[in-house]
Amino acid sequence: MQSVILYRLTYLATALSLAHHVDHVIRHNAVGWPLTGEFNAFTMSLIIYPIIITGLLLYRAGRVGPGFWALVSGGGAIFVGAIHFGPSAAEPPAKILDGYDSPILGWLAFALLATFVTVLAITSLYETRVWWQQRQARRVVGSTTDPQMRR
Repeated sequence: MQSVILYRLTYLATALSLAHHVDHVIRHNAVGWPLTGEFNAFTMSLIIYPIIITGLLLYRAGRVGPGFWALVSGGGAIFVGAIHFGPSAAEPPAKILDGYDSPILGWLAFALLATFVTVLAITSLYETRVWWQQRQARRVVGSTTDPQMRR
């Protein structure tokens, strides 16, 4: 069963991801290949777009479910959170806040990042709950159709 909420959360997280990548390009810090010759976290993070496209196609075909999306969004929250907020953050909040001449733009970029990580975390929790509910429902259906369980 496909979830409209799951699609909407995925599209929202994707839009925030794109906006965050554009923010990196505008600030031109912590930017890597294909814009520079450097291979860094920015470069690695670009793999998310083929994963999302493939995931949407597989989800529509019924080949993956909310468990897949929980891993993708949860992994994204951990990756982006570690890169920006972890103890050895490659791009801590100060680099974002100071990345613009205008402090307001710096704070808007930081708010975008915070919103992005929050949406990824909430999305992962939602998808995990849906995945768990589906597992429980299958377990109940399986136990009522199992001849050994009906005795």
